[in-house]
Amino acid sequence: MPATALLHAEAREVLGTDKPVLEPLVHNPRNGVTAGVWRVSAGDAGGNRSAVLKVLTRNKKATGRWAASDDPRHWNHWRREAHVYESGLAQIWRPYGIRAPRLLACVERPDGDVALWLEDVRGEPATSWPLARHIEHARRLGAAQAAVGETADRPWLSRRFLREYVGSKTRGQELLDDDEAWQQPLVRDHFPPGLRHDMVRLHHDREWFLQIMESLPRALSHLDQWPANVRSDGSGSVLFDWAFAGDGALGEDLGNYLPDSVFDLFVPATRLPEYAARAYAAYLYGLREGGWGGDEHLVRLAVCASAVKYDWLTALSLARAGEEQLDYGGARTVSGELRYQERGSTLAFLADWAAEARALAPRLGFLEAPSGR
Repeated sequence: MPATALLHAEAREVLGTDKPVLEPLVHNPRNGVTAGVWRVSAGDAGGNRSAVLKVLTRNKKATGRWAASDDPRHWNHWRREAHVYESGLAQIWRPYGIRAPRLLACVERPDGDVALWLEDVRGEPATSWPLARHIEHARRLGAAQAAVGETADRPWLSRRFLREYVGSKTRGQELLDDDEAWQQPLVRDHFPPGLRHDMVRLHHDREWFLQIMESLPRALSHLDQWPANVRSDGSGSVLFDWAFAGDGALGEDLGNYLPDSVFDLFVPATRLPEYAARAYAAYLYGLREGGWGGDEHLVRLAVCASAVKYDWLTALSLARAGEEQLDYGGARTVSGELRYQERGSTLAFLADWAAEARALAPRLGFLEAPSGR
């Protein structure tokens, strides 16, 4: 059956239409597990009926860090998101105000691809939320992760995500000690004094940070929480893209959400200190609300040590400083001046997180970080 016939048969089953209209949605086109994402609307007498179609694949030509993996524990296992939806795990945080879109259909296609037909959530995207809504999302996340905990392990949940993800991103690492790379105009003019030393040290301390993160209290984690993956639905948060879900440190999801809000230009870097402080307090409140009784300093260590996730971004910034700057999805150009200004400020903020982690870890019984270069 040709692809068009497949699509029409699925749309007929899900939306009751023989004339589906497809609208491509923004996603990462480089990821080998994603054949495409579309909003599909009923184009005949279907009124306002619509759904989101996401096709998962291992047949797409992608090399390097975004290649699809058949290993169910790998951070980029091609079929994980289908497992998460089929098992019901995507809705496990629903009682605490965070849910996934409803699964309308999961279709195993003859070519081996999997078509996920999902609820088309039309609520306000978190990319345009005021700070107060991000902070409320942090509270919900704390309550959900405290109440659910690690949950029962599933053979397709990711393990050692942070180590594998960071280790897969190597572009530009040879430039970290290159004087000329640091003198490129976008870098020289927008990266604060001292940032080079701090980011080079973070890179050399990577293994220490990863060991810390792997030794902290665990929680079921989404591992790709950022504003582009969240919407509101009137009563809570709707969380998309569960492709990386698995084992993470308690606090790791928050440590990803906060800097990503600025790196992708959704929250100004000037507001990051206030934003991070309020969101962290709300996350702790949610943890207590959800019944977690552990040492909050361990959570603080996880949030701060998660700065290691962005070790690769400094090197990539050096490598791409002379290139056209594109937004997520690669459809539009963005101001290089703005991107590097916000990125420099946020990397400096993460350097402070890393310094706090180095100071906090020995007080909690962990080995001290290596001495600075």
